[in-house]
Amino acid sequence: MLEVSLLVVLVVIGALVFDYINGFHDTANAIATVVSTRVLSPRQAIAMAACLNFVGALVATQVAITVASGLIDTARFQAVDIHQPAAFAAKLKNPADPVSGYLAGHLSPATRQLLEQYTVLSDPPARELLAAMVDDLNSVIRQVDFYAAERFAGIPLPEKTVAKARNSGKLKPEELRNTNRLLLENAYADELASNQHLFQVVILAGILGAIAWNLITWKFGIPSSSSHALIGGLCGAAIIHGGLPFVLWNGIVHKILIPLVGSPAMGFILGFILMGGIFKTLAHVHPDRVSASFRHLQILSAAAMAFTHGLNDAQKSMGIITMALVSARILPEPVVPKWVVFSCAAAMALGTSVGGWRIIKTMGHKIIRLEPVHGFAAETSSAIVLFVTSHFGMPVSTTHVISGSIFGVGASKRLSAVRWGVAQSMVMAWVLTLPAAGLVAALSYELLILLGLGQ
Repeated sequence: MLEVSLLVVLVVIGALVFDYINGFHDTANAIATVVSTRVLSPRQAIAMAACLNFVGALVATQVAITVASGLIDTARFQAVDIHQPAAFAAKLKNPADPVSGYLAGHLSPATRQLLEQYTVLSDPPARELLAAMVDDLNSVIRQVDFYAAERFAGIPLPEKTVAKARNSGKLKPEELRNTNRLLLENAYADELASNQHLFQVVILAGILGAIAWNLITWKFGIPSSSSHALIGGLCGAAIIHGGLPFVLWNGIVHKILIPLVGSPAMGFILGFILMGGIFKTLAHVHPDRVSASFRHLQILSAAAMAFTHGLNDAQKSMGIITMALVSARILPEPVVPKWVVFSCAAAMALGTSVGGWRIIKTMGHKIIRLEPVHGFAAETSSAIVLFVTSHFGMPVSTTHVISGSIFGVGASKRLSAVRWGVAQSMVMAWVLTLPAAGLVAALSYELLILLGLGQ
């Protein structure tokens, strides 16, 4: 059996590789406009973007916490987590301690019926009973009244777990599930145990799916979303591992799918409004003078875009590593360690320094013909959207946002200024990213299992 610690190391390495690839894959998000308008040379723009990506990644961790705890259910019990099913069934059938008494009172009618038919001294529980007990465990970890001091008297518990359990009514759903799972594992130290090395395989497969899709789209110069490649990869691996219940669909809808549509739409609207306002305000100013002024302003807007790119995108890998550490019980809760923040920031900055020339060409030239004023409007709009979504912990796509902003800027001039055929191909890439990365991740999971990592 592969040691959990080694799997965690593989996940950390994979996440940092993804972060590095994310850096050069998404370099164009921050600097395509400033390069295409010749305000900065490619070398200068990339150096600026790399530095500000690093700084931006150090500022906050809201997005990382969303990725670590709000998308995949790391607390969910599986049949393999019940190491002694016969002993556990016996405690539920004839509860002799307060915790078992609580669980027995929360069994489903189907489980009670199966337990009545089960003879403890016979063979281990049948698959049907085992599945029923797992379902009941997953129901109990959602209960806010599970912890009581007298119920857990004499059971050694970590202080942080007790502190959280005492305030279970104020915990977020994912925190409540993780806290109650830890309580159960301590109460049934022999019968229940985390089999989370399998979940490390899920995370590793998700990373591999995202990396593969990123490399494919980078090869063909398609500005797809690294963020959604990662989310799609995680979902695909989780579903092939344990089915649809392993995905927290409420978090996916509210934190991923709604921002998936909303963030580029907001970029489009802000770009359209900002560019329209600039046109009206400076309509009587000589174009050469406008261009000269915005050449300097565009450096600031590109810097803001690079900063917010690091602020949002680098946190995805931080969240992946934190998820792995929590699921392996190395961390008691999804709080991003400092070494994770710095390593992910450095990996993204290093990747950004390599550059992504194919995608820069698409973003900077193929959508519309950009002037410094257009670049300023697009980058400023994008930076605003990214800052707001990062504040609310939404792992949005910087690629989607800057593309939407560029479309909005172009449309404010006239609709024919935008090459809508390019827009159509980009939208197709966006739509395909989640399922394509999920499929690659699912195949990666099966391959890793065949190689023996799940044993």
